[in-house]
Amino acid sequence: MADTSTKSAARERAQNHFTASEQRDSAVKAMIAAENAARDANTAKLRALRLAKEETDREAARLAALDAPPAPVKKKTRRIVVK
Repeated sequence: MADTSTKSAARERAQNHFTASEQRDSAVKAMIAAENAARDANTAKLRALRLAKEETDREAARLAALDAPPAPVKKKTRRIVVK
């Protein structure tokens, strides 16, 4: 009878150890998932800011091109060939 109680106690300790290990693993996975979500949110925010800046730069360049005076037209010069 003592033999079965020793085996069941050992089995229970092993099961408790395994359960604790699984809980630690799930906690670590949840922490990693939270870090990945935070990084993805930051990346999306930075991308949106970059795209907005590029759009304003394009608009400023377009307006600058409209406001700029036209390029001066070169007059054609005639060469006189002396023989």
